[in-house]
Amino acid sequence: MENFKKKILVTGGAGFIGSHVIRRLLRNYPNYLIVNADKLTYAGNLENLSDVDSLPNYRFEKIDIVDTESVKSVFSKYGITDVIHLAAESHVDRSIEGPMEFVMTNVVGTVNLLQGARENWNGDTNHVFHHVSTDEVYGSLGDEGLFTEETSYDPRSPYSASKASSDHFVMAYFHTYGLPIKMSNCSNNYGSHHFPEKLIPLMIHNIQHKKPLPVYGKGDNIRDWLWVEDHASAIDAIFHNGRIGESYNVGGLNEWTNLELVRFLCRLMDEKLGRVEGESEELITYVKDRAGHDKRYAIDAIKLEKELGWKPSITFEEGLSKTVDWYLENQNWIEKVTSGSYKDYYENMYANR
Repeated sequence: MENFKKKILVTGGAGFIGSHVIRRLLRNYPNYLIVNADKLTYAGNLENLSDVDSLPNYRFEKIDIVDTESVKSVFSKYGITDVIHLAAESHVDRSIEGPMEFVMTNVVGTVNLLQGARENWNGDTNHVFHHVSTDEVYGSLGDEGLFTEETSYDPRSPYSASKASSDHFVMAYFHTYGLPIKMSNCSNNYGSHHFPEKLIPLMIHNIQHKKPLPVYGKGDNIRDWLWVEDHASAIDAIFHNGRIGESYNVGGLNEWTNLELVRFLCRLMDEKLGRVEGESEELITYVKDRAGHDKRYAIDAIKLEKELGWKPSITFEEGLSKTVDWYLENQNWIEKVTSGSYKDYYENMYANR
C-alpha cells in the first residue's frame, strides 16, 4: 500500500460514469491505488470494468455509503488519501416514485463520506474530495441563457433536490471545516456502458428490435449532451488541477431537443442496420409528459476551458455513432446487466480474491 502515490476512493465506480472514470485513472496513473466502492444496485455492475479489474492498482469494496461503519472501514483499510464521489441514485422517474431512497443515498451517503474524509484527514489539506453533481440542480432554463457556476439553485424533482442538498453539504464542509473539496456539475452524459433504461440506450435498443420509441410530451425538451469519456477527462483535470473550494460546470456545448435526438438516432440506425430511410421514425410514440419535466438545460463550461484548458473532444454526431456501434457490438453486455445474474458471479469472484 505504501508504494502508491495516492489511494483514491471512487464511489459508484461500477456505474456508468464511474466505470469510465476508474478505467481512465487505472490506465493513466499506475502509481495510484483506485478503490471502487459500490453498492451494486440495478445500475451498478462490475461487468463494466471486466477489462481492467485484474490490474494490480485496483480494488473493489461492496459497501453502501449510507452505512457509516462501512465508510469508516474503507477509509481505514486503505488509508484513503482522496475521494471522487459519483455514487448516487440518478433516475428522475424513479425519484418521483420513491424519493426517500434518493434522500438516503444522495444526501445522507454524501455526508457520511464527508465526515469520513474529515475524520481521517484530520485537518490536513493535502487531499481532494471531488464531488460530482448535475446541472439539474439549477432548475429549468427558458429559451435563452446558460447555466454558470453562479446560477442560483432551483431543483424541480426529488432527484435534483437531493443532489442540490448534497452540493450544499459539500460546500458547507469546505467553509466550516476547511475540508479540501472540489465540485463539478455536468450535463446529460451518453456513451458506452449506460444502463438500458436511460434515453439513448433505450432508444437504440427499441429501434434495433422495432419497438415503440416513447417520447415525453411534444419532445421539445432540450438537453446539452456530454460524451462520458469527455466527462471522465474533465473529472481528471479538475481533480488534479482545479482550485480547492471551487465548482466547475462540464457540458458538451451542444443542445438537442429530445425529438431531434430520437429522429437522428433513427436515421443513424437505419443506415447502420441497412433499413429503408425513415423506417424507424415510424416507431416514435408520444406519451404523457413527466411530472416536473424541466424545459431546457444548457451548460456554460467557459470557466473549465479558461482555467484548465478542457474542451469536448468530439461532436455529438461522432459520439452518437460510436455509442450506437458499441451497443450493437455488445449485446451480451446488455443481456448480462439486465438479467441480474452477473451480480452473483462477480460478488463470488471478489469474495474469493
